[in-house]
Amino acid sequence: MKLEKLILENFRSYKEEVRISLNDLNVFVGKNDIGKSTILEALDIFFNEGKGIVKIDKEDLNKQAALERNANIKIGVILGNLPDTIKIDATNPTSLANEYLLNREGKLEILKIFPNGGKEKVFVKAFHPTNPACSDLLLKKQSELKKLLTDEMSCADKTKNSELRKSIWSHYADSLELVDVEIELAKIDAKNTWEQLKIHLPLYALFQSDRKNSDGDSEIQNPMKLAVQEILRDRRLADKLDEVANEVEVKLRGVAEKTLEKLNEMNSEIANTLTPIIPGTESLKWLDVFKNVSITGDEDIPINKRGSGVKRLVLLNFFRAEAERRKAESNVPDIIYAIEEPETSQHPSHQRKLIEAFIELSKSGNTQVLLTTHSPSIVKLLDFNHLKLIKKADQKEVVDVERNELPYPSLNEVNFLAFGESNDEYHNELYGFIESEGLLVQFKAGRQTINYVRIKKNGDLQTEQLTISEYIRHQIHHPENTKNTRFTSEQLQESISSMREFIDAQPI
Repeated sequence: MKLEKLILENFRSYKEEVRISLNDLNVFVGKNDIGKSTILEALDIFFNEGKGIVKIDKEDLNKQAALERNANIKIGVILGNLPDTIKIDATNPTSLANEYLLNREGKLEILKIFPNGGKEKVFVKAFHPTNPACSDLLLKKQSELKKLLTDEMSCADKTKNSELRKSIWSHYADSLELVDVEIELAKIDAKNTWEQLKIHLPLYALFQSDRKNSDGDSEIQNPMKLAVQEILRDRRLADKLDEVANEVEVKLRGVAEKTLEKLNEMNSEIANTLTPIIPGTESLKWLDVFKNVSITGDEDIPINKRGSGVKRLVLLNFFRAEAERRKAESNVPDIIYAIEEPETSQHPSHQRKLIEAFIELSKSGNTQVLLTTHSPSIVKLLDFNHLKLIKKADQKEVVDVERNELPYPSLNEVNFLAFGESNDEYHNELYGFIESEGLLVQFKAGRQTINYVRIKKNGDLQTEQLTISEYIRHQIHHPENTKNTRFTSEQLQESISSMREFIDAQPI
């Protein structure tokens, strides 16, 4: 399955419902404390269910929602690339489409509702039949479904619930009265529906920039732990492990039965009260077998005890290796890598290699990458379709970065909107655009001027009256001229803002 959208409501700073579209590579940018990390942590809560890095609690409820007594946190996902079949009723394969468990767009929409940040309830939002004659079929037991079956309905196999539902819905095909409904998965007769869906969900691995690991941490900060999870998702390997587990179970049952047989010879009364209990193979936790995997140094110092720079360097090369491996292999499991501020503690050359690795990773099969960054230089290594800008007006938005917020594509513009980044390069870009469009005279008209001392070719000095934008432009282009006071950051910000407003007002 591929994650196509994230849905948030009443979670931390996201009060009103927001739907965030996701691509293969997504880099979230925005000012400090605007909610970039919140997106990554919400997904950790959803996919890893409290067993990852983040555990939900009542403090995650949006403060305004709490005051309004609207105490439900909602974290949801919309998924595409769905499996052809899924087992809802024991061993009987069916499909999400046949069970009317998809939304209007034919996607799987799963919502987790946390009342007051507490225990989750899991729903599927589906375009589902509501005709009373054939509604709520997923909630009915086999005996109830059989009662709804009439002589006019042909059913291929009355011992399979999915076939019974299919026959009933087919009979009412012209009057299903399909409506958007939320179906609580715990109430579906086949109680393992959510467990079956989880088998197909992508792995989600969050790497936080400021995480301080301890030996007892169970979270996936060490890339080797993630590798174990990914390897164990290999169907071929899983089948082999199942064979081992089944053989062990058979032999254990043989030992238990022989023991009871011998006990029966000595005391049949006690033997008849005993039953061997052997956990099923599906309950075996192979991850625990490999829980101590790690990468250590010469003195057996684990990665989580090393400095942040070393840990990040190991991660850098893990992702570079993953990019090569996933591109070369077929049938790799679905996985989402989420990394906060990959630039942390890294040399600029390492940052470039890391971003290149993430771009390659996102191009490989069944792989998505989510990043947050505070680095304008990282933004300039990316393309527009990689960027997601978080904005806060009356209502928080997460928007795709348009190539033409200005009348031309500009990553400097992205950095200005995301971080308030005002620099010489962006100033030159704006001024150069106004000049190239023949609008310089119009832009300068009526604007306040200040003195600028020009050094003529013969060495003479000449004082001119320039607008602040011209003044800054001249200083950027002629750093050798030290006869003028260097412009301030406030003046640079003011000039950039005035040029943006002027360009925006033009019918270009």
